[in-house]
Formats: sequence, structure tokens, C-alpha cells
Amino acid sequence: MDMGVFIPIGNNGWLISETAPQYMPTFELNKQVVQKAEGYGLEFALSMIKLRGFGGKTEFWDHNLESFTLMAGLAAVTTKIKLFASTAILTLPPALVARMATTIDNIAPGRFGVNIVTGWAKNEYTQMGAWPGDAYFGYRYNYGAEYVQVMRELWQNGSSDFKGEHFKMDDCKLSPQPQKVEIVAAGQSAKGLEFAAQHADYNFVMGAGINTPTAFKEGAANLVAAAEKTGRDVGAYVLFMIIADETDEKAMARWEHLRSGVDADALAWMADQGSKDKTADETSTATHINLPEGAVNFNMGTLVGSHETIAGMLDEVASVDGVKGIMMTFDDFLEGIDVFGQKIQPLMKCRQDKLAAVAAE
Repeated sequence: MDMGVFIPIGNNGWLISETAPQYMPTFELNKQVVQKAEGYGLEFALSMIKLRGFGGKTEFWDHNLESFTLMAGLAAVTTKIKLFASTAILTLPPALVARMATTIDNIAPGRFGVNIVTGWAKNEYTQMGAWPGDAYFGYRYNYGAEYVQVMRELWQNGSSDFKGEHFKMDDCKLSPQPQKVEIVAAGQSAKGLEFAAQHADYNFVMGAGINTPTAFKEGAANLVAAAEKTGRDVGAYVLFMIIADETDEKAMARWEHLRSGVDADALAWMADQGSKDKTADETSTATHINLPEGAVNFNMGTLVGSHETIAGMLDEVASVDGVKGIMMTFDDFLEGIDVFGQKIQPLMKCRQDKLAAVAAE
């Protein structure tokens, strides 16, 4: 069971709240988070790409670093942890991203991967003249499929003559070739799962609810079924926010305090952007993150409790068929990583082999 961290590349992490910790994204902060994660034996770290924030009183995600350049820097100051950068596919050509990935793989051989972001927030792209029109909502996964095919051809063969609807290569060259670059996706809809099953090594599945660690089982089962159709091995990485304290009561009070400061103006912007995709159904990412009951943290699954309670719930997550990893966010990342590494992970049954390996090193 892999454990990973969704690093805070944007201000304030994943809590759209005035009562959450308020901080700017910096290389130094992310370096500390990732080096701590590596020290505790976590297997991966992923950075998103966000090109326009939500505003509001908290200026939520109005301040963001860039994913590939950040991960290149982190690759140089780590030795074991796997690093995933995110490409907003409407903004960077696949041949260029393939070369960027090869460069970072050269810095961190065999431990770099690319997260494919098809894009759901229209204004991120209209602001820079990169939006192809609202019809894109309907064909974005076809666009993404061609994008990945071009990159894989370049990585595997060093050249590509791919001819598709959206991309046409003409004896495109890439050298040197990378050791290994994995692909991550995050589709939740039927089309998104089909894309992941055909082209990704991992697909992120959204956890759901408060202290309902296996509520995502249907999403994982759908991914397993989609992968069976393609005959490929595609594992689920499940996203959860961890709110931990010494007791269940203290942790719940902490969670309620965070919820009490929700930034309504920032949520309104997110809801407006989420409504633009008229092709989205109830399973889509844009729909899910805007559900009103938990929009303060994008409706990601949230585990709230004592160290023992959190460890038990994470073991439940690990027991679900198709799950290969858990990606965590925290209200306070530096504190959260230490609490996980020192007080939660040692109590997790599914991590005992990993802990023994770390101790042996």
C-alpha cells in the first residue's frame, strides 16, 4: 500500500476557509513537506497545476507555483520518493512535456511521473486565450488520449509520427529517453475512467464523506471493471484529508472550527466554474467538488479522529479491492506529516512491512 502527499503548491492547501491556516506556497515549504514524507517512508508526492484562483476573502489559490519546475527542484533534493507533476494539457504541447519529463527523470531516474489535467475551470484558460470553446468539454478525454499517446511514443521509441485529430507529429524526435515515466489521471465519470483504464498507470479516486473510509468503493470497483476491459493494470490512489489530534473529540472540534470559517465568495466562484460543463453528470469531478455539504475542502473524503482512529480507518481504505495507494492532505502540512509519520503510520497494519524496511535502512 503506497502512501503519498498532495503537496501545497497553492496558498492555503485544500481548505477554503478563513479559520484554516493561511499561508503562501513556497519552494521551501514544499521541500520540507516532501523531505519529511520521504524520511517517513512515503512513496510519492504529487503537485497539481492551478492557473487561476477562486478569490474571496482568503484569495484562495490566487497564489500558485508551477508544477514541473517545482518538481524538478524537489527531484534534486530527494533520493527515493516518487514525484508527479501535473500538465494542463491545453497549455503545453505533448512533445514538450515529454521532454520536460525526460529531463526530470534524468535528475531523479525512475521516480518521476505525469498527472494529466484535462481542465474543468474554463476561466483558467480563457484568461490566456487558450480555451478552444465549450465543445472541448465533450472531447477533452479524446484530446487527452492523443496527448498521452504522443508522449508514450516519444518515451518508448525516441520518435513519433502520430497522426490524430488534435495532434500531428512529423518525425518528432526525443533523446535521451527516460528510464520510466508513469501516467496518473483523475477522471471520475465513465469517460474519465475509460481514459484512465486505457492510458494511465494510476487513477485518483475521491474519498467521500466524513469518517466513511470505504464510501469510495463503488468508484474503485468501476475503475477495476474499466481496467479489466482493457487488460491493463491500473490502480486506484484514493484522496483523503487527515484531521488528527490526541482524541476523537479534539479532532472533531478542530474540524468544526475549520468548517466554520468557510469562504463563501470563493465557493461561489468555484460553483460558477463547475456549472460551465453542460456535459457533466453527477459522477464528474466538477459536480462532486461543488456539493454544498463539503465544498470547504472540495468534498474530498475526510478522516477526523485520534491517531488510533485515523490509523484504523486508513487500514480500512487499504483493504478495498483495486486500491494501490492513499494520497493525503492536511490542515497543517508540516505538523500533519510529522503526526502521520510518528503517531499514525506506526499503528497501521498495512504499513508494517514498509516501516520495517525503513528501519533496516
